[in-house]
Amino acid sequence: MKGRVLVVAGSDSGGGAGIQADIKTITALGGYAATAITALTAQDTVRVHEVVGVDPVFIRKQIAVVAADIGADCVKTGMLHSAAVVQAVFEELDASLPGVPVVVDPVLAAKGGAALLESEALAVLRDVALPRAAVLTPNVPEAEALTGFAIGNFSDVERAAEALLALGPAAVLLKGGHLPGRTVRDLLATARGKRTYEASRIDTRHTHGTGCTLASAIATGIAQGMALEDAVARAHAYVQAAIRSAPGYGKGQGPLDHAHTFASPSPLEGEGRGGG
Repeated sequence: MKGRVLVVAGSDSGGGAGIQADIKTITALGGYAATAITALTAQDTVRVHEVVGVDPVFIRKQIAVVAADIGADCVKTGMLHSAAVVQAVFEELDASLPGVPVVVDPVLAAKGGAALLESEALAVLRDVALPRAAVLTPNVPEAEALTGFAIGNFSDVERAAEALLALGPAAVLLKGGHLPGRTVRDLLATARGKRTYEASRIDTRHTHGTGCTLASAIATGIAQGMALEDAVARAHAYVQAAIRSAPGYGKGQGPLDHAHTFASPSPLEGEGRGGG
């Protein structure tokens, strides 16, 4: 049940998102996390102060040595920073971990709005990463950037998910948290059909790292052999509980409580509602 997840993403010095959130999530759900760090950020709950990229050659080295020794049952990608990094990461994944499913979180910007992917890298991400994805997990702004059209309601979400599927991923989980309304609806689309995951909107500013957390939770489920729909349902429930029990740290958009699974004996099953 352990499940090995290799996370290829950037570091968040504030601990709420990025590699830090990924490791916490995977551990909290019983998996094993290994990492290849793509960038360093000086970041707090208010903003990203500075980004320092890691040499693509060294990123490839991190992936290669982990793959050769520990291996991976699933890969999760997050902040890839530049076109050169996107290209290097997926070339190395094909070389070192062929056939291993990849959850692609197309991180374009931090919660506070700072760009985390250079503008010229978007086309490379679309052409190189999406066809390799077992699951693509964009939020609404990311889906708008990848598809080129505006998303204002759930019908647009469905249309965007279909457009993204046409770009090559096996599945798309389009997250609806940026749309208005008291109910948040995420849409999972595959060639087999669509399923929605709903939750009441939680009135809080402590939502930093929700995207990283959800994608890593899904990757953990896949690594543990769960069916995709079940992995998404568990991940959805995990994130909702982590938001509800957020510790309240920071002056801005604070982190989640990734360790809530250790503090409470209650199971996660049933926290989210699926439909479709």
